[in-house]
Amino acid sequence: MIDIQANKEEFNALLRQVNREGTDYLIEDLENLGFYDAPASTRFHLDSDGGLVVHSLNTCKAGLFLREKMIAMKPELKGLLLEDSVIVATLLHDVCKADVYQKVVKRRKDQFGNWKDVKGYDVDYSNFPMGHGEKSAIVVLRSGFDIHDDEMLAIRWHMTAWDLAFQNPEARNNINTARNKYPLCSLVNLADGIAANLLEWGTNEQEEL
Repeated sequence: MIDIQANKEEFNALLRQVNREGTDYLIEDLENLGFYDAPASTRFHLDSDGGLVVHSLNTCKAGLFLREKMIAMKPELKGLLLEDSVIVATLLHDVCKADVYQKVVKRRKDQFGNWKDVKGYDVDYSNFPMGHGEKSAIVVLRSGFDIHDDEMLAIRWHMTAWDLAFQNPEARNNINTARNKYPLCSLVNLADGIAANLLEWGTNEQEEL
């Protein structure tokens, strides 16, 4: 069972720890968007109320772990992977999802092959159809949060190939340039994958049926 209030407090405390201008405005906007109650997906991982914040925290923890290990292996990365930037980019990479999930009742078969009604989510992009990573960055900017260039680019391109399959050569050049310029882009992408595919493995309701 997800403790939404406890996770919300942990998320906000981590974000405030960075001590950026506009933090309170961003937290207020995330509240209004429904970020703290939203799921992380419709059926793939943490598809339950509050799952999005759990995923964001998992990504942050994975990102900080990766930062520590990468700096130990390659000390010159320390100045390029600032702890505050890892926290900002990982916590905020998926705020685009805050207003896209709508609660519905779906029909699924249980382990015995019987159909049953289960609570679930559908996706509705009509509120702000801006895309994924780019929407997250823009939501943060619109709140007046003091976000740095490397953090914005890491958020924008955290989906890497999942975005690129539907984009053009210009987009591929942009992401490659961003990753070459800012190692944070690669770290956030890796942390997101570790969180969704390893830390959250087995957390979707469909797998439990």
